[in-house]
Formats: sequence, C-alpha cells, structure tokens
Amino acid sequence: MTALTLSTAGPATLRADALVVGVAKGPKGLVVAAGAEAVDKAYDGKLAAVLDALGASGAEGETTKLPAPDGLKVPVVLAVGLGSVPEADESYDEEVLRRAAGSAARALHGSKKAAFALPLDDASAVTAVAEGALLGAYAFTAYQGGEKKAAGAKNGGPKQPLAEVALLGAKPRDKEHKAAAERAVIVATEVNISRDLVNTPPNDLTPEAFAAVASATAKENGIKVQVLDEKALLKGGYGGIMGVGKGSENPPRLVKLSYTHPKAEKTLAFVGKGITYDSGGISLKPAGHNETMKCDMAGAAAVFASVVAAAKLGLQVNVTGWLALAENMPSGSATKPGDVLRMYTGKTVEVLNTDAEGRLVLGDALAKASEENPDAIIDVATLTGAMVLALGDRTFGIMANDDAFRTAIHEIAEEVGEASWPMPLPADLRKTMDSPTADIANMGVRMGGGLIAGLFLQEFVGEGITWAHLDIAGPAFHEGAPYGYTPKGGTGSAVRTLVRLAERTATGDLG
Repeated sequence: MTALTLSTAGPATLRADALVVGVAKGPKGLVVAAGAEAVDKAYDGKLAAVLDALGASGAEGETTKLPAPDGLKVPVVLAVGLGSVPEADESYDEEVLRRAAGSAARALHGSKKAAFALPLDDASAVTAVAEGALLGAYAFTAYQGGEKKAAGAKNGGPKQPLAEVALLGAKPRDKEHKAAAERAVIVATEVNISRDLVNTPPNDLTPEAFAAVASATAKENGIKVQVLDEKALLKGGYGGIMGVGKGSENPPRLVKLSYTHPKAEKTLAFVGKGITYDSGGISLKPAGHNETMKCDMAGAAAVFASVVAAAKLGLQVNVTGWLALAENMPSGSATKPGDVLRMYTGKTVEVLNTDAEGRLVLGDALAKASEENPDAIIDVATLTGAMVLALGDRTFGIMANDDAFRTAIHEIAEEVGEASWPMPLPADLRKTMDSPTADIANMGVRMGGGLIAGLFLQEFVGEGITWAHLDIAGPAFHEGAPYGYTPKGGTGSAVRTLVRLAERTATGDLG
C-alpha cells in the first residue's frame, strides 16, 4: 500500500521524484490552481504559458510532465487537469480532486515519492486528494514478473506503484486534517484489498480460500467470524447456496463477520454475492462471456472490505457482513434447469436458468441475515447483465423496499463519487416468476431482468426490515483503459458507499 504523509514543507524545499500541481480552464486560458503558487513562481510566473505551449488544455484528468526549473528540488513537475475554474467563492468538486489525484498517481507508477500541491481548502479536500492518490497508485502485480519481479521494471519486472504520497498544504497538527488523512488511508486500503480479491485468479480464490482470507483478517481486527462449510450448509437447509455450489469440486461457504461497538444503537447487515467463478453452470455461458467471471464475487469482496473498514474506523454502529460463497460449475452433480431447490426459508424455487445463480445464494444469505432483525439490510452483487444494459458500465442500480432509504443510499453514493441510479421494483413483474411447480421461479420475462432479480431477492427479506439491493454488475470490473483513480480490472465498487452509510448510521445522520 502506498504511504501517505501530510507535509508542511514548501514545494521549493521538499525532495521528491515529482511534484504534482493542478491546472484548470479559466475564462482567458489556463490557470494554475491554488497550492502551486511557489511552483509557478519558480517558472517566473509562466507555468500556465509553458503548459499551454506543450498542448495542455486543463481537461479533467489530463496529465502533462515537464522538467522542473532551478529553485525546485524535484526533477519533474506533473500538471494534472481540473476542468473549469470554479465560480467565485466555490471550491473544486471533491470528485474532481479525487480523479485528478488518481490520474497523477497512475502517471507516476515506478516513482518512489511524489508531492501533491493540489487545492486543499478544507478537510474534505484532504480526504478527496488522499483517496484519489492512494486509489490511483493501485496496481495488481502479484502474478507478474516471476523471478524478475524483485529486480524491478528496469530488469523486466512489472512497474511498481508510487511508493509515497506527500500532501502539501495539509496540516499534520490539525485534528480535522489528520483525521481526514487517516480515514482516507483506511478506506483506500480496504478498497484496494477488495480489488485484489476480485483480480485474484479463480483457481487461487475458491470459496474455501476466500473464507480463509476473511477469517484471518477478521480476527486481526477484532471481528467475530463464523464459517459454515458444506456439511453445515446442508444440515442447515441452505438449498440455494448448496444448489449453486454442488456442481463444483470446490464446495461453498457462508461466512458471517460481526463487528460490534459497545455504544452502538443500530445494526446494519451487509450481504455479498460471492460467486468465485461463474461458468453459468449447465446453462453454460457462451465463448467471450467466461473470461472475466472471476469478478462475480465482487459483492462479497465489497462487503468484506466494508466491515473491516468499519472496525478500523471504530464506528459506533454494529455491522454484520454475510459472504455467500460458491463456485458455479457444470458437472454430473450440478443443478439442472427444471430442478427445484428448497431455500433456507423453506420456500421452493424452480431453477429455469442455472446462470441466474447469484439470486439463489443471496436468497439464503438474506433470509439468514433477517433472522437477526437488523435495522437495515443492504445486499451487493454483480447480479445481472440487464443492469449493465440499462445503466452502462460505470453506474450501479439501487432497488429498495423503502423509497426514502433508496434515496439516501443514492445521495451517499454520489457524495463519495460512486455513480448510481435509483431503480423501481414493479409489482407486475413479480407475476412473471410464478411457477407451476414451485413457489417461485428464478427467472421471469427477459425485459426488465435487473428489476426481476431485485423482486426475487425481496422475497427473502424478513417482514418489516428495511432493505436495499445494489446491482454493481457494470462498475465492479473495468475492462477498458484506466481513468482517474479507476484501474483496469477490479474497482472496489460500493465499498466507499457502504462505509459512508455505516458512518451516517453511526452518527444518526441517516434518520
């Protein structure tokens, strides 16, 4: 993990491999952003003109490297675009700062230390820049380089992430700035751990292996852990989880993580879909749709990381995480289309498509979580391709049985920089899952498939419990070129939303 420090040193005196400054679009051309005044002075007040001559536009996330002049103790200055200059008496949007810091950190992979002289108007800006830099510095290199890895990129190994970020203008003795930085480190660390889990090859991250990682980390952070293996799941009547996992040689697991605070007045339950590999089962996915299915456990990774973050932050709220882990494979023992499974609640489900498996493992986990009667349950899942068709690959959908709760989660997600959109649960679509054989089928009509999946999950939420479903199928795994603080591969989607939800619940700001 990249180190973070708050530095009182001036840009002209700090030694580092690079110095990051902000540049924006002003009404009359490029403008050097606040925080970089001393850097601009070193260029005789002509930094904006030099950047303009090099083709910089100030567009969000654009990076431009140039040699440092005499007077600075760094060899390179990196200018990152912040978009348009804010209106008078306004500050740069936190997400703009977060993405800019992420872009800069990515551009500096392979460097040991970089100083960030971006606008830091308040503690919120400190959090944004710190988070962006730490998330942007992420790289998954565990399986790259072989023997050359230790020798470094110059000798054929992978380029390592930026090792240290120093925030200039932040005040290490200011309680708010210090707390903001500490929070950013915890949250970014857990987001990056969830990314690691998503990026880990499925031959190494089986349900048993995931459960072992969760157990070890939980114990290190004072979190109680309970793991139900295949024998306990079978005995306990978890027909959904067992039905999905029985086609694989790697048996399923249900992991319960419990963080409690002695002064907590409310309890949240987070439930995560953890399909460590999804072949589709007997309803096998076609070629071209299997290669990234190691990411189908991103919901469980987000839940795991969020519970650990809540514990590290010492939030005054009880948070229980449920990881529904299984591998969906075709074999002679696999569940077949037409089979009927008896879920944990006793409700029977006719399986019409074995590739609609996430809702089966979540159904059992939601029912079990409901037995503890938490104040709210939030499930997170890479559940449907239909949600990607509806919202694209950067926005997750939010469904809920309470409109106010759905709105609150949407606002929280937007606040922390995670694109989301509220979605309905149309009652008429529920009828399309009626089965002549069982209590319900795991499929309905094709149109509105993401909403139908939400309606299915709602069937397993305890009566009177506030519940929301986050379908992160789009943003959980990024296949394109990196941008901002978002890398290629696992993104850590929903972690920041869940952590902020827990913070709001702890302080009573959620109602």
